Amino acid sequence: MTTYLASRRASGEAMDPSFASAVDALSDFVLGGGKRIRPTYAWWGWRAAGGDPDGELADEVLTAVSSLELIQACALIHDDLMDASSVRRGKPTVHIAFGARHREQGWLGSSERFGMSAAVLIGDIALAWADDMLFAAGLPSEVLRRMSEPWRDMRTEMLAGQYLDVLTQARGDSSADAALRIDRLKTAAYTVERPLHMGAAMAGGSPELIDGLRAFGADIGVAFQLRDDLLGVFGDPEVTGKPAGDDLAEGKRTLLVALGMQFGADILDIALGKPDLDIDTVEEVRRALVKVGAVDAVEERIEELTKSALAALDAAPVAEPAATKLADLAISSTKRAF
Repeated sequence: MTTYLASRRASGEAMDPSFASAVDALSDFVLGGGKRIRPTYAWWGWRAAGGDPDGELADEVLTAVSSLELIQACALIHDDLMDASSVRRGKPTVHIAFGARHREQGWLGSSERFGMSAAVLIGDIALAWADDMLFAAGLPSEVLRRMSEPWRDMRTEMLAGQYLDVLTQARGDSSADAALRIDRLKTAAYTVERPLHMGAAMAGGSPELIDGLRAFGADIGVAFQLRDDLLGVFGDPEVTGKPAGDDLAEGKRTLLVALGMQFGADILDIALGKPDLDIDTVEEVRRALVKVGAVDAVEERIEELTKSALAALDAAPVAEPAATKLADLAISSTKRAF
C-alpha cells in the first residue's frame, strides 16, 4: 500500500503540485491506523478456498485484497463528514483538518465549506483508486472475473447502508429493525461477508463454501458493529480515538440506543443528537443503559450472532488453517474490551 500510494502521489504531483497535499492526507489516513480487518478476512477467504500462500499468485492476491483499505478510507472519510465528527483515531477528521488549513492560509470563502468539499473529493479519490489498485494487481482475467460480483455488490451495499443510516437519523427511526438493517449493509457486508466472498471467489471456491463463508461473515459483521456501538458509548477515548459519547452526540440510532429507548432509558430523549453533550450526561446515559438492561441485551445478541457464525463456519468445507484462523478472528472481532 505504501508503494502504491507513493506512485499515485508522484503522478498526482505531476498533474499539479497542490494536488499532492490531498494525496498526502489520504496516505496519512490509510497508513496511520486501523485494524486491517477487511484485507485480513479477504486473505483468509482466499486461503479457505485453497489459496496457496507460497504459490505464484500470493503477492498479487495480497495487493488485490489491500485495495479494501481504500474502500474503508472512503467510507470513513465520508462518514465523518456526514456525522460532523471532529476526531478520528485521535486526530482531526479530514474535513476538520482541511477547514483549519483554509483558515490558516487566509483563503477566500468559507473554511467549513472548503473542508467539506476536500473530504468529499479525497473520499472519492480513495474509492476510485481502490478499483485501480485491484485491477492493476496482476491477477489473471479469470480470477478478476470471478471476484467482480462480490466487489461490485460490496460497494453498492456499503453505500446503500450509509444512505439508510442518514435517512434513519433524518426520520428519527429508533427501531431495532432499522438499526440492524443498517448494521447488515453498512458494516457487515463490506467488513466481513464480501471480503470473505471476494477472497474465496478469487481461489475458485465452491458455491457451498462461499454460502457458508457469507453466512459466517454476515453474522460476525453485525456482531462486530454491535461491539463497536458499545465502544462508542462506553469506550475509553484513548483506545477508541474518539471523544467519549461521540455516537450519542451524533444522534446515531444504534441497536443499543433503540433498546435503551424501548426499555425506558428516558435520558436518551435529552442526550441523543445533542452536539454539546457533556461528560456528566454521558455518564448518566451509561448508567441508564446498564440499569434498563440494554447493554446486557446487546451483549446477548453479540453472543448469539457469534455462535451462529461459528456454526456456519463449522458446517462449511473450509480448508485448514483457514477454519481455525477465521474462528479466532471471529472471537477477536467481537470481544474487544471497553
